[in-house]
Amino acid sequence: MMVTIDTHSPEETRYLGQILGKTLIPGMVITLDGDLGSGKTTFVQGIGKGLGISEKDYITSPTYNLINEYSGRHCLFHIDLYRLMDPLEIDELGLEEIIYSQGISAIEWADRLPDKTLTSYLSVRIMITGEETRKVTITACGLENTDWIEKIRDNFKEKRWH
Repeated sequence: MMVTIDTHSPEETRYLGQILGKTLIPGMVITLDGDLGSGKTTFVQGIGKGLGISEKDYITSPTYNLINEYSGRHCLFHIDLYRLMDPLEIDELGLEEIIYSQGISAIEWADRLPDKTLTSYLSVRIMITGEETRKVTITACGLENTDWIEKIRDNFKEKRWH
């Protein structure tokens, strides 16, 4: 099951992430893929807002740290695998322990994970369609995640910015 939503500004992309963040439960994994500058970190900022992460804990890309942790209603692990060169580095990071913890894991460049690392997650693909416009496709991977697609679709339509 999937939903595709067009956003018309970074604020709207962030808001879509916020809608998702409000519904997440411990142990959920969100993968984010898209070109550089497509809005993956912007989307995660919205997830953080939806999780109640303080504005003073500004969410930035963990490109050099690889993993940033934020406290909110649930702990958010923001993971960026862009610089990961060797899949064996995942073991060194302790990534599986984080992914299977009681926090929320948002993983940018998740396509760098070895096959079968994840079995249940929400996949977010962001495509640049214009200077500020994006096409965001959210796919439920794993049967237990299909409810989130309906929640996102319904809530975004109800509160759509104009």
